Amino acid sequence: MKINLALILSIIIAVGIVAFCFTYFQILNEKERLANELEEKVRISAGRFSDSNLLMIEKNSGLADSDYINKTLLQYRLLAVAIYYRSDSIIYFGKSAESLVKLSNDYVLQAENGNTALHNFFTVGNQYIYQLIMPVKSNEETDKVIICYSEANYIKNIINKIWLGNFFRWFMQALIISFVTVLVVRWGVFSPLRKIVEWIKAARIGNIEELKKPPANFLKSLHNEITGIAKAMQDAKLSAEEEARLRANAEAVWTPERLKVEVKSLLHDKKLVVVSNREPYMHIHSGKEIKCIVPASGMITAMEPILKACGGLWIASGSGDADRETVNSNDSIQVPPEDPKYTLRRLWLTKEEEDHYYYGFSNEGLWPLCHIAHTRPVFRELDWDYYKKVNQHFADAVIEETKNDAQPIILIQDYHFALLPELIKKRKPSARIAIFWHIPWPNPESFGICPWQNEILKGMLGADLIGFHTQYHCNHFLETVNNSLESRVLWENFTIKIGWHTTLVKPFPISIAFTRKAVESQSEQINPARLFNEYGIVTSLFGIGVDRIDYTKGIIEKFLALERFFEKNTEYIGKFTFVQIGAPSRTLIKNYADMANAIEKEADRINWRFKSKNWKAILLLKRHHSHEEIKPFYQGAELCLVTSLHDGMNLVAKEFVSEQTQKSGVLILSRFAGASQQMKGAIIINPYDIEKTSQAIKMALEMPQEERDSRIEMMRNDIIANNIYAWAANLLQTMSKLNTSST
Repeated sequence: MKINLALILSIIIAVGIVAFCFTYFQILNEKERLANELEEKVRISAGRFSDSNLLMIEKNSGLADSDYINKTLLQYRLLAVAIYYRSDSIIYFGKSAESLVKLSNDYVLQAENGNTALHNFFTVGNQYIYQLIMPVKSNEETDKVIICYSEANYIKNIINKIWLGNFFRWFMQALIISFVTVLVVRWGVFSPLRKIVEWIKAARIGNIEELKKPPANFLKSLHNEITGIAKAMQDAKLSAEEEARLRANAEAVWTPERLKVEVKSLLHDKKLVVVSNREPYMHIHSGKEIKCIVPASGMITAMEPILKACGGLWIASGSGDADRETVNSNDSIQVPPEDPKYTLRRLWLTKEEEDHYYYGFSNEGLWPLCHIAHTRPVFRELDWDYYKKVNQHFADAVIEETKNDAQPIILIQDYHFALLPELIKKRKPSARIAIFWHIPWPNPESFGICPWQNEILKGMLGADLIGFHTQYHCNHFLETVNNSLESRVLWENFTIKIGWHTTLVKPFPISIAFTRKAVESQSEQINPARLFNEYGIVTSLFGIGVDRIDYTKGIIEKFLALERFFEKNTEYIGKFTFVQIGAPSRTLIKNYADMANAIEKEADRINWRFKSKNWKAILLLKRHHSHEEIKPFYQGAELCLVTSLHDGMNLVAKEFVSEQTQKSGVLILSRFAGASQQMKGAIIINPYDIEKTSQAIKMALEMPQEERDSRIEMMRNDIIANNIYAWAANLLQTMSKLNTSST
């Protein structure tokens, strides 16, 4: 209240001062204008009274107060006129002329002596009078002075009206401005300020739900900062509780904090460089703004905790349409944007390089070659040339960035850079190099299809460490090298020696960022009716599948199994819906475009077959979804169906299990996914066996709650014990040991 009153008084005073100044200058201008008009009128009148006829009338008849004179004065709106020859010779026109002249003697002498006209205002009684004293020359000498008096009350009245009118307007303006300002301040300032106080309080106690949306756009930046603080404080609190619990129970679970300490201990002052095709942060245009987004990628999830812990360098190709606008002169940028921890160096690929290196050799050649999904790989000489060129381009960037580091640690990601380890090793032999192959490695006979298999193997063996998801893939790689290259494969310790260089081949099952504190922080209850309302579907049970639209994911096989399930179990028609989230991928490649069309047609066919009002058998959502968008589907689903025909790991299986905090859903998992070797609580299937898969769906829906809980708890404990932080620590610990064992 005191603030409002002070604000109102301040506005009234400020507006009053401004209004007074403007009014004062307005009155000065108006008074000058009116005076000039009056002077001009009186001058004309003075000339009339100096006419000889009037003088003769006065001299001969003495009719100073005659009707004729009074009419003449009234005609010219004058009070009186005097013709002054000398002090004892004055002719008066009008009753008040004689008394007024007595007040003008001094001014008459000044005008006469100065031979100049004088005018001024004065007050007599209640009258405001204007006088004009004007010498009249004859033969270059002043022979008389004409004195005219005019009533000027109207000028005074006009001035008073201006003062009064402006004061009233000023007062009303001040009141209106004060009222509006108070409303604006209360609604536009005090209300957001109160919200900020609530945010800060929520941040202090870790209540993230209170920080969902800013009340005004101008507070968006502040809201983002406060939300970041709240999340950081909550994470720190949960981490401290987690660490305390682990110490109390003597557990050795890996957390971000533990990884950070371990990374610093292992690296010492060595520079860590991560190389990948996909960048961890992408800048895109969104209207007039530039937004920073995180591409969906298990590899990014895996590598970023390491970079954040040690502040290293990530080299990747820039793919966002605003990427060039956000980097410095070295094509680098500090990330994450809200809390920079490491450097991202972007390299730029031409359209031809992207077409042949990425879409061509990497995804039409190596991808189907390594995934046994019965899609024929395509190998072109031009694609291979560009693949070598881009690998050389990245090698040059690594050498440039590590020129001042004697023994950098370089982690190369995936099949896009099979040649990179050897290219770097030749120019920097002291570098510690690891390449992690995120996709499967096929048997030697299958890999032998590649015309350049020896070059690829030699390129990879330039690394000190080669990692796969499973021991099965490691064995395939060792067999491929043993059959193709002149080398020494040591099966007892899974190493390969070529010349003086030794390469260790080891499995590192990748995982997700999941800890016990993540379980404890989840609380939202999912309502299926509300979840499906926007799609016009009514269902009481649902399942979930999350895949890139790729021929290796077995989506068609999944749909066929669902069709068979509804054929055999008609009681679930109208009650159970399967949600398939399909992220478009590599749509420029014909096989992928054909697969996307086939998936959509198959979903439409099955939905038409089991058509029912306000219900669908399959809800196909073909677009990219964020983790936050997928999360409610994970949490509310009765089951998750993963039907990969061949997969390195498949993190969807682990993500689904990590979100089972409100209820226990059932994981149905392909035995051809690497995750099947770890997820012992899942129902393992052969996705090619449509009948058995449909039976697994029924088994999952009718599984007793006690068994559901037991299976989920078993898998959750395994993920916590072998989370992404454990994966990263294991990888770096192995790398550090190679410093003395590798030559």
